[in-house]
Amino acid sequence: MVDLSTTVGSVALPSPIMTAAGTAGFGAELGAYVDLDRLGAVVVKSLAPYPWDGNAPLRVHATPSGMINAVGLQGPGVDAWLRDHLPDLQRARARVVASIWGRTVADYELAAKALGDAPDDVIAVEVNISCPNTEAGGAMFAHSPEMTARVLEVTAACERPRWAKLSPNAGPRLTEIAAAAAAGGAEAVTLVNTYLGLAIDPATGEARLGNGGGGVSGPAIRPLAVRAVADVRAAIPDLPIVGVGGIATVDDAVEFARAGADAVQIGTATFADPRTVGRLTTDLGDWCANQGVERFVDLIGTARW
Repeated sequence: MVDLSTTVGSVALPSPIMTAAGTAGFGAELGAYVDLDRLGAVVVKSLAPYPWDGNAPLRVHATPSGMINAVGLQGPGVDAWLRDHLPDLQRARARVVASIWGRTVADYELAAKALGDAPDDVIAVEVNISCPNTEAGGAMFAHSPEMTARVLEVTAACERPRWAKLSPNAGPRLTEIAAAAAAGGAEAVTLVNTYLGLAIDPATGEARLGNGGGGVSGPAIRPLAVRAVADVRAAIPDLPIVGVGGIATVDDAVEFARAGADAVQIGTATFADPRTVGRLTTDLGDWCANQGVERFVDLIGTARW
């Protein structure tokens, strides 16, 4: 009788296993492979306050131990998602985390306001600030403590808990930026988004992706993401963390928990096998039982390093 429940700030979850934004669609697509109500939550693909076409193809390319993508945050916009996709998740009894993004601070505010009257099934909003910031010369919001805090402040309009999804490309400033996100109102941080990368066709010299560069994900980045979680946990012990980056097995999930993650998200592994999130939910319970761990939360932050 293992207790897999956990909390992320004020949000109680029956399981620490969630999907990662951008890897499970906008609605109940994974419902054909897993009972969505068994998951801690379904984190949907990031939504702007308007429809967005994304980047030119090709958008995804396989890399050793993962992939590189430049999808470009394609989506229908918050209003269309609420109308056309959220009902499918409600029928599946899923707990939903809506991910939002924008190209300006005003975009984030509009997206948050559009979620203000969303049903209670939307239990939290993940604020994806790891995307281009046209107000700062094409950098990322999450590369600036000041911009991070500003975006989190305006997204209070969603009137539900907010998790700030941060960029590992901020380097040594990551803990400073996590603190800025908390100061701006984030109840938790999601660590980490993809690492900047580039794939080139050796025969032609052309970039593999239509957008040029892209974001690298999958098992290759897991040790880097684990370190980011551990660093932020050590620097800001009271800040809840959602860990993400290359998780494909139960050992991976437990590694993130021991580093300090209160919950985890599964992304790239879902492309290889859409049953992964369901399998890991079962595997985690079995792992804890075999190890004599009665409560998942007892694993959090227990790494020695």
